[in-house]
Formats: sequence, C-alpha cells, structure tokens
Amino acid sequence: MTLAYLLNSYPMTSTTFIRREIEAIERAGVPVKRFAVRHWSETLVDPADVAEQARTEYLLTRNIGVLLIGAVCALVTRPRKIAASWPAWRVMLRASGSGLVRHIGYLLQAIRLQHRCARLGITHIHAHFSTNAAGVAMLCRLIGGPAYSFTVHGPDELVDPAVNAITVKTQHARSIIAISGYCRARLHNALPPDLHDRIVIIPCGIEPAAYAGMPPPSGSDLLCVGRLCPQKGQVEIPAAVAALAERFPDLRVLLVGDGESRPTVEAAIAQHKVADRVRLLGWRSNDEVRALLGQARALLLPSHAEGLPVVIMEALASGRPVISTTIAGIPELVDDTCGWLYPAGSVEGLRDAIAAALEASPERLATMGEEGRQRVAERQDIDRIAPQLLALFAG
Repeated sequence: MTLAYLLNSYPMTSTTFIRREIEAIERAGVPVKRFAVRHWSETLVDPADVAEQARTEYLLTRNIGVLLIGAVCALVTRPRKIAASWPAWRVMLRASGSGLVRHIGYLLQAIRLQHRCARLGITHIHAHFSTNAAGVAMLCRLIGGPAYSFTVHGPDELVDPAVNAITVKTQHARSIIAISGYCRARLHNALPPDLHDRIVIIPCGIEPAAYAGMPPPSGSDLLCVGRLCPQKGQVEIPAAVAALAERFPDLRVLLVGDGESRPTVEAAIAQHKVADRVRLLGWRSNDEVRALLGQARALLLPSHAEGLPVVIMEALASGRPVISTTIAGIPELVDDTCGWLYPAGSVEGLRDAIAAALEASPERLATMGEEGRQRVAERQDIDRIAPQLLALFAG
C-alpha cells in the first residue's frame, strides 16, 4: 500500500493530532504523502508544524494555473472519466445549497490529485473530516483515482451531516472512521442502514510516553487549551473565577489559544475584575503546552460542542484530572475517577467543579492522575492505533 493523507488547511495549531497520526504510521513502516488544499492563514508557532508545512503538497495554494491547465487536459483526454464524477458532484452541490465556484474548484483539485496520485503510485487516500477534503477524495476516486476513507470528528460536521453530502461520500468510500461511540451513533442517525457497516470506531491518539514523568498535580493553577470561540465556552470562566476568588485566593486560570472570541473573553475578564486571575497566553508550542500541563492542578475545558478533545488525552497522560462538560464523546474518556463533569453552559456547574478540584486532597489528585494515565495508555496510544488504521486502509 502506498498511502496519502488529504486535509483542507494543514498543518494548523489545532491539527497536531493528525501530524502525530501520520508520524506513527510512518514509524510503523508506511511512508505517507501529505496533501492539503491550502495553507493555514494564521502563523504556525510549533517548529514541528513549520517543518510539516514544508513536507505538504498543496492543491490550491499558489497553484490555480496548474489546476486550470490540468482540468483542460483531462477534459480533452479523459472526458468520460471526468463525466463519471458529475452525478456525485451535483449531489454535493445541491446538499450545500450554494457555492458553484467553490464546487468547481473541488473538481479541479480532484483532477490534480488524481494526476499526482497516479504519478506517485498512491493506492489509498485518507482524509480527516467529512467536509471538502473528503469530497475531493471522492471525486478523485470517481475519475480513476485510488480508494479513500475519511475520519469524522465533529462537532460542526455532525450538526447537519446532510449538508456535507455524507451519504454519497460514504457510498463511494472504503470505510469511514468515527472517533468515538457518540460520533458513530450520530453517523448511524445520518446514514441509511446499508452503510452502517462501513463505520468503524478508531480513536485519535497521542504518545503517552511524551507526558511521562510529570510531578503530581498541585498548586491552584488551572490550564485551558483551545481556540477561543463560542463552542469552547471560555467566556464563562471569568464569572466562575470571580465567584470563587474569596474562597480560593490563589486560583488562576491560564488560557492557551486565540480566536474570534478573544474580545468577548477579554470583556468578561474586565467585567468580573479578574485580570490578575485569568490570563490569555495566545497560542503556544507543543513543548510549552506540555510544560504548562506539568505546572497545572487540572485541565479546564468548559466546551459546549466537541468531538473528543485531544488535549483531554494529553492532560490525562500528564496525570492531570480534567474539568469538562457532559457532551459528545467526553464522558467516554472522563468520569469521576479522573475528573469532574458538569452540564455545558452552567456557570454554577463550572464553579462547583473548579471548587471540587481545588478542594481535592493531594492523595485524591494523585489517584485520579494515575487513573487518567492508565486509561490513556490503554485506549489512546497512537502507536497501538496506527496498525488499526493501516489494516483498515489496506481493505
């Protein structure tokens, strides 16, 4: 098998888990060709992501002329092959409800991808997310390209899977991967029964050994990692911290990440007068996040919508309990033996969960930390997951 991965924007600060997955597959002995539609528009902060960008071939970025020439040549030399993709292409267009030019772009990218895969001898393409990358992989397959599969994560792609034409993408795919039982259940609801057997649960993973040797959790610092956006719920943190300030004078929350909700979070910090207790650190490298986890008492993730966050796996592997919400796949990994869960959107629930974490004895924190470590080592070790992926890709 000769394998390629196809992403939309890659690498990104939030796609470290995909880079690790690719690296694990290569450690298992299978080289991976990286394709992506476009560069990420923001600045990469991790040196490993910068290096990954140099290894990635882009279909659209600085490549429009090549796409147009390739499409003309394909239409002249292989019109029937191109025509074979049109029914599925029209399904995608109708499902989205708009974006004719964008969907023409998907077909041009698929033609280019098929050409490159033929040149490189690629026999299988795997895409992450059921959005445009999976669509390009499908069109590539229909015009003579290799078999493909894709991973579904959520949360956005599970809100209305029909908009992503999930059924037609699954019909032509070798298989689709759900990252959790929750994700699989949502896909069962979205797909006809005859396609259910193509859904396989394979979780995302990390390298647990990279987080070994962390000291036991202590202190009063909580760490929150993720894009600043409404779905992550960071705007609720200042109110909860203000409510606990007198009771826990040393409490601090450090937020790693950036995004569209930064002004809203800053306003909430000012409103509740907790600028000395809630700090925005911006994006940090993987090594910096690992160091911050080692200094934290627990991870805090007050999300309203998620798949199954990789940062939870990283925290548990670091021996840090997790404060989060009872949504999506999170309860499949976190329970009261390794964290504190509360209903999403409840500031009172968030306040009480933080208080419970701060009141936990050192012995209790150490026990929770060890449970988290063992759980991640058993379920989320990427070097154990990589052979499962390769077996699926090989068909």
